[in-house]
Amino acid sequence: MLNPSSRRANPANSAYFLLFLAILFWSGNTIVGRAVNTQIPPVGLAFWRWFCSFVLILLPSWRYLKQDWPQLLRHWRMVLLLSALGVASFNTLLYTALRSTTAINSLLIQTLMPMAIVVISYLLFHETLSIGQGIGIAVSFIGAIAIVAQGDWHTLATLSFNQGDLLILIAVICYAGYSCLLRLRPVLHPLSFLCSTFGLGSAMLLPLYLGEHLAGQPMPLNALTFLAVGYAAIFPSILAYFCYNRGVELVGANKAGLFLNLMPVVGSVMAILFLKERFQGFHSVGFILILLGLLLAIANPKHA
Repeated sequence: MLNPSSRRANPANSAYFLLFLAILFWSGNTIVGRAVNTQIPPVGLAFWRWFCSFVLILLPSWRYLKQDWPQLLRHWRMVLLLSALGVASFNTLLYTALRSTTAINSLLIQTLMPMAIVVISYLLFHETLSIGQGIGIAVSFIGAIAIVAQGDWHTLATLSFNQGDLLILIAVICYAGYSCLLRLRPVLHPLSFLCSTFGLGSAMLLPLYLGEHLAGQPMPLNALTFLAVGYAAIFPSILAYFCYNRGVELVGANKAGLFLNLMPVVGSVMAILFLKERFQGFHSVGFILILLGLLLAIANPKHA
C-alpha cells in the first residue's frame, strides 16, 4: 500500500499534469491533421487511428477485460454512449470539417468546449460554478480568442461560417457530453475502459469507412499514412485519453474542460517549432490570459 505522500507523488494522481499531457498530445494531433488533410481521407484516418489503438491496447488489457466483463455487460448502454460521443464522433467530425473550413474557424469554435461542458454539467447534474471559476473560464476564453484572432479583433467580424463549422460545433457538443458523462462510467480498470470504448468506436466507424472507400476515397498505403496513423493511435488516443479520463476523475469535468483552452497555446508553440511560424505579440497576450484564467479556476472551490 502506498502512503499518502507517495500517492501524491504518483504522476497518475496529478490531475493537472495529466491534463496538460492530454492537451500536448491532442495539439500534436492537430498539427498532424493539418499536414495530411489533403492526402488522407477523414473517416479512414479516424477509423484506422482507433482500430490500431484498440489492437495495441488489447493484449495488456485482456486480463482486466475478463475481470470487468460482468460490469461491461451490466452497463453496456453507458459504455456504448461514451464510445459514440468520445471516440467515434469527435475526431471523425473534426477531420471531415477541416476539409471545408479554415483552421481559424476550427480553433475558434473549439474554444467553446469549456463553456459547453459547464452548460451540460448544469443541465444534467445541476453542477454550479463559483464566481472565481466563472471569471477564470471567461478570462481563459478571451485569451484563446486573442490567439485565434491573432490579436486583430476585426478578424472575428470578417469570419464566415459554413457546413464544416457546423460539424465542428456538433463535435464540440459531443465531446463536452463525453466529458460530463464520464462520472457515470462503470467502475472498470482504466485499460478495460479504454479498450472497450476504442473497440466499440472502431466498430461504429467501420461502415462509414467502407462507404468512404467505395465512394472513391481509399486510404493510401505509404510512409506518410503509416506515420500519421501511428502517431494518432498512440499519443492522442491511448495516452491522451488515459490522461484526460483520469484528470476528469480527479478534478471533475468543469475544471478539466478548462484545460482545453490550452489547445491554442500548445498548438501555437508546436506550429512555431515544427511549421516555422513566427512568435508574435498576440501569442504572449493570449498565453498570459489563458494561464491566468486557469489559475483563477483552479484556486477556487468546485461549487459555488
